[in-house]
Amino acid sequence: MDGYEVLGWVRQNFEWPIPVVFVTAKDKEDDIVRALEQGADDYIVKPAKQRELLARITAVVRRVSTIDEAQTVIDFEPFHIDLANHEIKKGGERVEVTQKEYELVVFLFRNIGRVLSRAHILESMWGRNPDINTRTVDTHVSRIRTKLALAPEMGWKLSSIYQHGYRLERLSSN
Repeated sequence: MDGYEVLGWVRQNFEWPIPVVFVTAKDKEDDIVRALEQGADDYIVKPAKQRELLARITAVVRRVSTIDEAQTVIDFEPFHIDLANHEIKKGGERVEVTQKEYELVVFLFRNIGRVLSRAHILESMWGRNPDINTRTVDTHVSRIRTKLALAPEMGWKLSSIYQHGYRLERLSSN
């Protein structure tokens, strides 16, 4: 498969708008226009500069992260997140979390099913440089996993994606 075929497959098989960035040696205007017209979110010609690539990917993620600011609740049984009152309930029982844990739970549930890099989480949640070597994200994710019982036997999984980040998944409709 070439990049255009992969792009077509992604657009046909995913319900949510997964961002696609072409990174290729093809530098002809026709190639660039074809990719963008077929639904690519950005196009970078090799050799890609590391900081520019990171900035472009961050910009694409920012554009596709459509958060409904008017939303007042997030409901995924057995979880009920009341955004107006900053409250999380699991099966009708309030779950005690810190402010930062609450913000991370909301961030994860708003991005359910998506792989979120540690760098993106760190930058989005803490406003910190993702190049800093820190275990902050891992520590908070571990606490959330425990407090919300995000385990396969409960129908949920908060997966660690090796050398990348995390993904919150619903395994069953309970």
